[in-house]
Amino acid sequence: MVTRAAKLLLLSGIALYYSLVVFNNLTDFDSNYQFVRHVLSMDTTFAGNHGLWRALTTPAAHLAFYTGIIWWEIVTTILLWWGAWRLLRALRLGADVFNAAKRIAVMALTLSMLMWLVAFLTVGGEWFLMWQSHLWTGQEEAFRMFAVVGLVLLLMLQPDAEGQP
Repeated sequence: MVTRAAKLLLLSGIALYYSLVVFNNLTDFDSNYQFVRHVLSMDTTFAGNHGLWRALTTPAAHLAFYTGIIWWEIVTTILLWWGAWRLLRALRLGADVFNAAKRIAVMALTLSMLMWLVAFLTVGGEWFLMWQSHLWTGQEEAFRMFAVVGLVLLLMLQPDAEGQP
């Protein structure tokens, strides 16, 4: 029961984190919009770098990227809470039922990891060379979240057995 509770609580913690991220992005839209705008514009990367041809400087592109990220976060948040609800309902049931209840949680955690890996570390970090900016980089935060979510996903993927603590 302790292992199951740990999985439920850690998943709920990530769901709470995502809820706050979505809340902040919706109630203070401009703060993170500016982050996306600067990353896509590549206006604080190394001067004269040969990758500046990749820059997207149109506000429509900035808005599309940013709203895409927010929708990704909203879908992930819903799946995380749905997964937590399913785990809670299966907490005291058989191991096979609890293991089956983890499917939504595994999907949500995978979707989260893909956001940090693809959107931030790969597209932002490498394509738009976010790593070159000292002002507008989110690579440390993205890696931190990728690692945290990855650890919870690894724990979630561990099968539960009858009589497990």
